[in-house]
Amino acid sequence: MTHFHLLISDWYRQNKRELPWRETQNPYFIWLSEIILQQTRVSQGMNYYLKFVQNYPLIENLAEADEQKVLSDWQGLGYYSRARNLHHTAKTVVEKFGGKFPDNFKDIKSLKGIGDYTAAAIASFAYDLPHAVVDGNVYRVLSRVFDIETPIDTTEGKKVFEALANDLLSRENPATHNQAIMEFGAVQCVPVNPDCSVCPLVEDCLAFRNDTVKERPRKIGKIKVRKRYFHFLQFEDPAHVVLEKRTEKDIWQHLFQFPMIETENAEPLEMMGEQVDKKSGLCHATVSPAIRHILTHQHIEAHVWRFEGLPDASNWQEQWLLVPKKDLADFPIPRLLDRYLEQED
Repeated sequence: MTHFHLLISDWYRQNKRELPWRETQNPYFIWLSEIILQQTRVSQGMNYYLKFVQNYPLIENLAEADEQKVLSDWQGLGYYSRARNLHHTAKTVVEKFGGKFPDNFKDIKSLKGIGDYTAAAIASFAYDLPHAVVDGNVYRVLSRVFDIETPIDTTEGKKVFEALANDLLSRENPATHNQAIMEFGAVQCVPVNPDCSVCPLVEDCLAFRNDTVKERPRKIGKIKVRKRYFHFLQFEDPAHVVLEKRTEKDIWQHLFQFPMIETENAEPLEMMGEQVDKKSGLCHATVSPAIRHILTHQHIEAHVWRFEGLPDASNWQEQWLLVPKKDLADFPIPRLLDRYLEQED
């Protein structure tokens, strides 16, 4: 389709959203936006992008920041490995590249947390290099326009779509082309009920012609979901609260939480009440209703057991920290507990 680039570029000029990371070719800012927007909607990620640009206007500022501060600024976005990789990569750019973000695909991709898509996006948007981006939006657009049945979650599918995206890419203006196809998928060729009546590609869209729009893109894999059951122990007196740091390689690594007991199954609350009281040496005052938290591969059901007082020395655990309540905001915590504390206030 020789006119593909012209059609989507024309659509893009008329319909694109005004977003701050589109107004710059600063690779550092573009990288920030790409990492923040991974698995995050633009409406949610916007304030985080503006916060990071304000708090860390130079990559050196981010590299020099304390990890706890970076995680705290990230709080609420989830997938905290992104924030840790962000911090690590900032240090690498400063130490290995003298604070100058790499200007070629190979070096960009060598940085932690950056894969083919993100490397292509930075190379294209910052340096106008001819590397096609292939994200979820691009998969959807191409699979529909060309009615491709090959599943996108297979090795063969990734090769097919990457090859097609690169064949279609405008070598004269790769940045606009990539922005256009991504925006087209985000705004026009949406996952559910796209308005094909106003689509500039409808006459060429094979999925529309073959009535397979709802079936594209095709996937074969099902995500295996793990169910987990958390019981948080909220010890507090008028001025303090007890926290512990998650250090194991698991969700929320390096974040802080109330001391926690995890069970294999959804134990009856009466039985759990006896267990948490025994662990603390206190009697719990209240227990919260079930708090459900959905992650891509995990479904968490949590309860918060609140104690009016602090455990005595014989029950105190080495990893527990006594934190002044006035300083609680300085400790990055999982969104699950953040939501719980918001409801308490």
